[in-house]
Amino acid sequence: MMVSNLITEIGYLSINHDKEELCGDCVQVVSDPNKNTVTLVLADGLGSGVKANILSTLTSEILSTLISHDIPLEESIRTIMETLPVCKVRNVAYSTFTIIHVTNSRRAVVYNYDNPQPFLLRNGKYSPLDWRSQIIDGKTISYASTYLLENDSFFLMSDGVIHAGIGATLNFGWELMDVIDYAEGLFDKKYSAKSLATYIVSHVNDLYENKPGDDATCAVIKIRPRKQVNLMIGPASNREDDSKMLSLFFAKEGKHIVCGGTTSSVVSRYLKKELEFPLDYIDPEVPPTAHIEGVDLVTEGVITINKVLQYANNVFGDNKDYFTWSFKQDGASQIARLLFEEATDINFFVGCAINPAHQQEGLAINFNTKMQLVDELSKALKKMNKSIKVSYF
Repeated sequence: MMVSNLITEIGYLSINHDKEELCGDCVQVVSDPNKNTVTLVLADGLGSGVKANILSTLTSEILSTLISHDIPLEESIRTIMETLPVCKVRNVAYSTFTIIHVTNSRRAVVYNYDNPQPFLLRNGKYSPLDWRSQIIDGKTISYASTYLLENDSFFLMSDGVIHAGIGATLNFGWELMDVIDYAEGLFDKKYSAKSLATYIVSHVNDLYENKPGDDATCAVIKIRPRKQVNLMIGPASNREDDSKMLSLFFAKEGKHIVCGGTTSSVVSRYLKKELEFPLDYIDPEVPPTAHIEGVDLVTEGVITINKVLQYANNVFGDNKDYFTWSFKQDGASQIARLLFEEATDINFFVGCAINPAHQQEGLAINFNTKMQLVDELSKALKKMNKSIKVSYF
């Protein structure tokens, strides 16, 4: 969702109860570009495993569906509260939930039912909200609203987060104020919502000693400025179009990435700047980077982009590769940071020239490989809610 120069960025991560294949928590996101709204629902099903997964999925899907059909938030909550059964043994609902509804990246309304209380960091520091409560169908719903500023970050959690470490690494679990202190300590405005959620859940897993006693989820909603990154791979299919392609590429605001040996040579000639090569390899698995004055990053092409795609796909899994690409200095890691962390808008400039060096018999790289990599990476980035434009030359 984009308004003016700000976007509402969402990132979340879950870990399953030890020895369970399915997560008992579920997150659903509903965006309406026409109304400039985005809504996140985090539901936590009672218990763990299949039953909890079904309950949380139904809860989050019902709520998100009602909201997407313009049913007012309070009416949507009333509907789900009337629908959810109550466990007679524990006297609690079969699923708890948190809803955050953001309008124009400027105003947020949060509703919480029996999940740990969400919290807001403003300028990296805890900013208390004016929480109120109302009774719906005999159940107490907490709610709060606030106007939002750039880099404001909301943290939403299932109770597996605050229960982390009970009876093992901690006596009483990771209490809410401890979570807030940890979030304040790690906060950096350069971190994406996904990265912030990843740090929280990774620490939760450590507290559980890698054997979670409950499903645990953290979702982060961050208000951040739009940033554009431009990536070029391959020269134009007709040499006469190289100048047009390059002039459009460098006319774009934001950082510029050039991928591929032939492409780098074309850019070097166009800019009339020397193509410089390093004297050492940073990573034996990823080809080395180069340097051209006026270009933010110069890398090899297909092998490097394939590694970036591997990292992108892992983002939708356990995101453990984050702790590799977030700090390493090889070309693939640098591209991952620029595309996954820094960019909100990404422009791909794809040259369709066939590289003769890739046509050797027995070489696994071909023209279709490059096109497929760009297509799959674009889809992965769209799934990360990046705004993507691909231009072919």
